[in-house]
Order: sequence, then structure tokens, then C-alpha cells
Amino acid sequence: MKIFSAGLVQETNTFSPATTSAEHFKLVRAVDISGKKWCWGDIPPFDLWRERALNDGHDFCFGLAAEAQPSGPVLGDVYKQIRDEILQALATAQGEGEPVGAVLLNLHGAMVADDCDDCEGDLLAHVRAQLGPHCLIAAELDLHCHLTDKMLANADILITYKEYPHTDISDRAEELYSLAIAAAEKTITPTMAQYDCNMVGSYPTTSPLFRQFIDRMQALEQQEGILSVSFVHGFIHGDVPDMGAKILVVSDNNPGLAATVAQELGESIYHCRERIGFQRQPMQQALDYALSLAVDKPVVLADQADNVGAGAPGDATFVLGYLLDRFVAMIDQNSNAVINAGLAIFYDPELVTAAKAAGEGSIMPMRLGGKLGPDSGQPLVFVGKVLSIRSAYIHCWPQQTGEPVQIPLGDAVGIAILHTDHNQQLQNTGIDVVVSSERCQCFSPQIFTDLGIDYRQKQLLIPKSIQHFFGAFAPVAAEVIYMDTPGALPADVREIPYQRIDTRGKYPWHG
Repeated sequence: MKIFSAGLVQETNTFSPATTSAEHFKLVRAVDISGKKWCWGDIPPFDLWRERALNDGHDFCFGLAAEAQPSGPVLGDVYKQIRDEILQALATAQGEGEPVGAVLLNLHGAMVADDCDDCEGDLLAHVRAQLGPHCLIAAELDLHCHLTDKMLANADILITYKEYPHTDISDRAEELYSLAIAAAEKTITPTMAQYDCNMVGSYPTTSPLFRQFIDRMQALEQQEGILSVSFVHGFIHGDVPDMGAKILVVSDNNPGLAATVAQELGESIYHCRERIGFQRQPMQQALDYALSLAVDKPVVLADQADNVGAGAPGDATFVLGYLLDRFVAMIDQNSNAVINAGLAIFYDPELVTAAKAAGEGSIMPMRLGGKLGPDSGQPLVFVGKVLSIRSAYIHCWPQQTGEPVQIPLGDAVGIAILHTDHNQQLQNTGIDVVVSSERCQCFSPQIFTDLGIDYRQKQLLIPKSIQHFFGAFAPVAAEVIYMDTPGALPADVREIPYQRIDTRGKYPWHG
């Protein structure tokens, strides 16, 4: 059987003023990876699919993988160019030798163009129109997708990640492949049903209550007739009509069973709606509490409002500014005061360029962050020491199984922030930061080590991330705290100025 594969990944924050243009997309074509191990951008299931296909004796054809960091709406012409290149690659595969028997797509599910609310649904519709009703079409989606009727109508199998943080990307790729091949070979007949939970929110799957829900989902998948169960969280920063939490069930030729199970799970999760969201502390309260602790491991505090992974700028200075103010207040009382803190990842290509020009070990005036708008705060001016420089740095996101996801970060520098005391002598504040030339959230404390910062000696570690940091940071933490910080991403969805979502009857506005 001939299997065609392609990918389109971009999570659109429709409130972001930063348009996503062609230059923001990383494009990987078959010619780019010929003879090499495939490692593509943000989400790489293609190695796994190719290896499984070849081991099973299938012909594997790769078209195009396009990926951009979360940001504002994609230019319509840019989306269409990517879509049409995927379709052209599909037509080429279809026209050479035996016809395509199965299509495996890696999609985000929350991509919005300036003239299209549902890019993935549109792509799936074009693929279906090109191949006809009998070709198997399956897609792996981020759980922060907008599940639409158009997606369901034009795909045979859709599944989302189960975990947030997304540490099961490879596991879901394995699941999708197995189901897709079984369906293409007519040993199963997938039918899908969704249930709207009437909820809007962000839900970490690491809490004990949510672990019970995932266990229930996985147990149902062992039930006769049920092939896959997904909880679609939705992407709260995408103002499109289909945004929101939903249950998706794939059955084996039993649409009634799929609908019943979806409704039962949806009602169950709605019953827990007030207990499954993030439990946040105000920024100052969280930082003061963490600084007061006597612990032998770092306290990890998430700067959630400046998460690049949801479209924030990545250069907000509110947390760092508060720590520097705390340091100055402490130094007035104790000349030996130090705040042992590491913060990552600040996006500031100007500072990276200046640090690279100065070289490792250089001490120089610096101006960090606060450059991309009012949600970033004010730039912070200080004297800093360049601890290390890494060119073309790859930031690794550990997974439950398989290789870490490798994310190009551009150039990165480690900076130690210094302070001029009353005697005009430079003193180490104990505050170190990692700065990059490409936007990226922080996934692992390994980035501190790689940039010359011993994170194990820090009292505070502050990743700019909502939840994806958790998998790698939690094992090294004395405690994990989610902070309600100023920034581009409001913690309370009721503060998000939706215009196109009907919030009537939805939690937390009602119910």
C-alpha cells in the first residue's frame, strides 16, 4: 500500500498583532531529508510513520512539513501556497504507480488565516476532494485544536494528544498509524462522534483528578467497539466559533456507541469543571513565598502569561523586574544578599547579537526585553556578564517515549546580571537569564546547563511556559507554582475579549 504523509503546524493567537508570514514557516520537503534522519521542527512523527510503513512493506511518500511558532493569524496567500504544495505532492504520489491508499497528516488544528477560520478543515476537504471517498485519511492533532464539523466530515480518523504537557506525541503517532492501516486494510471501520462540553479553559493533565480522567479514557479504549478517545481542550486564544472543550470518540462501525461514550465523558468532565483548571498564585505572592522557603532543590515558578507557545512575545520583564527590585531592597539591608534565580527563555535578538559581538566573559551594559509592546513591560537596563554563547542551539523537549522533540532556537546566550553597589563595585545578583534570537518557550532545565548556568544551585527557576515545562522541570523541583503574571495571556478566560464565540451557556461565564 502507498502511504502519503504531510504536516501543517501553527497555533494561531487571533488576538496577536503579529501576522504570520511566509518567512516564519520552516518548510521541510522530501529532498531536504533524503538519506538523513528526519527531525522536523516542532512535532516530528514522520520518522516513526516512515519506519513503521517500511517495516510493514508499504511504500511511504513524504510531501511537505510546514511549521511556524505560535503567533498571530497566517496570511491567507501563505496558507494557500502551503496547502497547494501539499496537494501537488499528493497528486504526484497519486499519479506514480499504485494509487495512494492512506494519508497520514500531522496537524495542529488551531491554525487561522486572515481569510479562513479552519485551515486544517479546509486542507482535509481538499485532500478528500482530490482522492475521493474511499481513500483512508487520518490526522494527529494537538489537543489545543478547534475540532470542527469540516474536519470530521473529511477525515476517517482524528486523534489528539492526551497529555498536557504534550509528552505523548510519539505514542499518539503510533496509535494513529495502527488505526489508519487497520482501516485501510478493512479490518476496522472507524466512525467518529463528538460532544461539546460547553467549557472554555486550560487544563493541565498532571493533577491527580485529571490523571483519573485519562485513565478512564484509556480504559474505554480497551472496550469492545471503541478505537480511540480524545479530550479536545481547545485553544483559548483563538477567537473562532468552534473553540472550546469537546470529547472525540472513534468507534469501530458503531456511531451510536461513539456518541454515547462521548456524551458520558463530556458530562463527566463538565461535572469536574471547577477543579481541573490551573491553580495560580499572584506573581508577587508566589515569588515572595518561594524566596522564603528553605529547600535543597529549586522552586519552579511558571511565567504563564509570557508563553511563546500560546503566541506571547517572550520578552516580558515583569517577573525579572520584580526580582531585581527585591534584590536592591535586600542589598540595602545586607551587602551579601543574593537572589539565586534562573529565568528562560527571553526573546531578544538585539541583545544576543551584542553579546556575541562582545564574546564570552565580557562585562557590558545590557538592555533586555520590553521591546515588543505594552504586554512586555519596560526594557531592563543593567550590567551583565556573558557566561556563554551557543550558535544554532537546539532546545530539546523530552517525551515519554522516543526521542526528544528538537526545536531550533537560533543563537542563545547565558547572562549573569550584575549590580553596582554603593561603592561602585560590581556585585553578582545571583540572577541569570537565557536569551535567544528565536522565539521559543522553555521546555527543559537542560538549557540552563547548556548555557553555563548550574540550575541545581538555584533557589528559583522561572520558565516562560504555561505547562510544557512541567515534564522536565517537575522532577528537579522542590515545588511547582503557577504564577498569575502580567502579560499577553490573561489567566482568566473571562478577561479575553472574545467577539466570535457564543459564551451563552458555557462555563465559566455560566454554569
